[in-house]
Amino acid sequence: MPEIEADERLTEAIELLFFGYRDFISDPDVILSAYEFGRAHHRVVHFVGRNPGITVAELLDILRITKQSLARVLRQLIERGFVEQKTGEKDRRQRRLYLTENGEELLRRLVAPQRERVRKALEAAGPAGADAWRTVMLALLNEENRHEVEKLINREKK
Repeated sequence: MPEIEADERLTEAIELLFFGYRDFISDPDVILSAYEFGRAHHRVVHFVGRNPGITVAELLDILRITKQSLARVLRQLIERGFVEQKTGEKDRRQRRLYLTENGEELLRRLVAPQRERVRKALEAAGPAGADAWRTVMLALLNEENRHEVEKLINREKK
């Protein structure tokens, strides 16, 4: 019987992850729909905002989407004035991406409800829960990706 209990706990954890993600993205989804944008737009705005000057190649590596998918989303964000593209200073072939003032404002609007939701959740979990959350989320990553993700998320702690 303990095996069934362990399986059930794993199934519950998986379902909680699905439901948590559903609600975590629900507020930004409403904001994005007003612009006729989707979650891919959100991810691009997020990572360009967190990494000003990121190259298209670096963004593709982070998002793990096709060049074609990124091109469509990026074109819309550029045409609508949320992202700007500049030629690299050292390598003129590079396209470096930056949020415009409108893009910065959109990012603030998208992240505000998510920050509040995560703040409340971590507060409810307490310090040990917050540390456990980080450990679990890193452990969910494919092992070969952990170092790169940790580098990305720890950039401000240096």
